[in-house]
Amino acid sequence: MYTTQSFKTKFETINSVDWTKTTAVMEIVQAVQKDKDRALRHYSEQFDHVELNELEINQSVIESAAENLNKDLLEAMKAAHENIKNYQQSIKLSDSQGEELFQKVHPLNRVGIYVPGGTAPLLSTVLMTAVLAKVAGVKEIIVTTPPQENGVHPAILAACHIAGVDHVYQVGGAQAIAALAYGTETIPKVDKIVGPGNQYVALAKKLVYGDVGIDSIAGPSEIVIAVDESTNAKWAAFDILAQAEHDVEARTFLVSSNESKLQEIYGAVQKELKKQPRSAIIQESLANHHYNILTKSTDETIDVINLIAGEHVSIQTKDANDYIERITTAGALFIGGFSPEAIGDYVAGPSHVLPTGGTARFSNGLTVNDFLRTNSVISLKKETFMQMAPSGMRMAKEEALSAHYDSLASRWEDSK
Repeated sequence: MYTTQSFKTKFETINSVDWTKTTAVMEIVQAVQKDKDRALRHYSEQFDHVELNELEINQSVIESAAENLNKDLLEAMKAAHENIKNYQQSIKLSDSQGEELFQKVHPLNRVGIYVPGGTAPLLSTVLMTAVLAKVAGVKEIIVTTPPQENGVHPAILAACHIAGVDHVYQVGGAQAIAALAYGTETIPKVDKIVGPGNQYVALAKKLVYGDVGIDSIAGPSEIVIAVDESTNAKWAAFDILAQAEHDVEARTFLVSSNESKLQEIYGAVQKELKKQPRSAIIQESLANHHYNILTKSTDETIDVINLIAGEHVSIQTKDANDYIERITTAGALFIGGFSPEAIGDYVAGPSHVLPTGGTARFSNGLTVNDFLRTNSVISLKKETFMQMAPSGMRMAKEEALSAHYDSLASRWEDSK
């Protein structure tokens, strides 16, 4: 168990970046730029052990996956789709009003969405990204996902159908990011790439940024849970297990000024762990990346939470609502016992693509507005220009930019 001070000392080492894979990722990106589809097929054989005849999945296969999917699952996905769509529509940017100075909003033309394959078919990631792009009005939505020996999971394909995805390519890893960034014979170049992935995907996104837009550099998934004497220990324990089952690198933080509750919850975690099908993954995650943090007060708890700047921050205390204004660095806040992080993963409405590794200090979770771009419009009347120009002229003179000065002064003098 950590005290606040011992945790702060430890925390300085937690978010260090592993740069050792950068050279390998750069080689993959350069190979895809040079050899295009041939490189994609090569890396699919090397990394995924799948030999591909076609990179794109036919629309008839995608439609069939939706038609043949378990009806209960299909209805659940449609319900999630509706919630996500409604929430994103409610926060979508619109043109600002103004006669001379205003803002116009435009959807991106083409976006690429990376959907991890891994040990679980992340159908929810399709909905939590593609639906946002659709609501934004993006003209062409592309999904890439790692190839599988028996084909891409039908639930992922069904989710693509529900969300209105235009093209699905069975390409994964850094090579998929390179293909989306620079284009190949089969996969077109996109304007922006979004979606989570492993370290290779994250480093590839970092390398191609600037040639293409990205959402964020995703690290291991994480949750911070604040608890007190009122917390349901079993519920909090399952929330820790739910986060840890993502990946052996997943991080979990349990924070409280109540030592007995910290011990009770961790005891419940150990009890329930044995029953989990992914117990081996969970156990490794908890052994290396779980932190019990004992604070001295609510103020200190909030200080620790803001320091971590976690992807998911769950407040399961009797005064949970009091935290909302005081937590300023969270990817998403989950307030109260009936707002578990898992509900946000699937159906609540806000996207589960969120900043990790402390980047919530300066970034936010994915929204519909990440698929929009804005431009300001300046359309001045003569009277407004005449009022503004002298200030601009004086500043241009100070910067010694004479043509700037003349551009303003000529109009101002001619219009007096």
